[in-house]
Amino acid sequence: MTGLDTQINGVEIHLPPSVTAPLVVERLRDGSYEADEANAAERCVKDGFRVLELGAGIGYVTAICARRTAPENVLAVEANPALIPVIESNLARNGAQGVTVLHGAVVARAEEGQKASFRVQDHFPASRLASEGGRIVDVPMIGFHDLLRAHRPHVVLMDIEGAETQLFDRPWKCPLRFCVLELHPRHYPPRAIKRIVDAMSAM
Repeated sequence: MTGLDTQINGVEIHLPPSVTAPLVVERLRDGSYEADEANAAERCVKDGFRVLELGAGIGYVTAICARRTAPENVLAVEANPALIPVIESNLARNGAQGVTVLHGAVVARAEEGQKASFRVQDHFPASRLASEGGRIVDVPMIGFHDLLRAHRPHVVLMDIEGAETQLFDRPWKCPLRFCVLELHPRHYPPRAIKRIVDAMSAM
């Protein structure tokens, strides 16, 4: 399979052959790739807002956030090491080199130097912290509440394949205005979703 060069929603995207998953290519070509997340970013990110994106993927939604506010206001985190150069390349293509891109798996709390086993799937959007499937790589762990204190985001976008459940263990200390959250009910029971909603309501 060859790489892909395309444009979606005004964002220039390049995928190298190593991460050109067929379903991703199909959705990029028909314009449905991460459509809900992209629409939410367009609605929620305002000029001057700071954005924290967890699960940056190929950098598509990241680029939208950067053009809505300013690249230096955006902090993007991605656990899959193969996607870091893809994100950086796509941001550069769209004039958003000022975005800060971190490699690591976000957890509620992490000690300095702590690592986690991350499972990289052939269909890269399904890669996640999990107990089975895929190829295991060790990735740095990044404490979520440390990110909130350091970046103080107005908008948090989160698509981390089930790991979101542990990030609502206590109130978020930041000037939060919007949270765009993809839930993954195949990975946890309904009571976990209720716990997330209750925590957000309390905040």
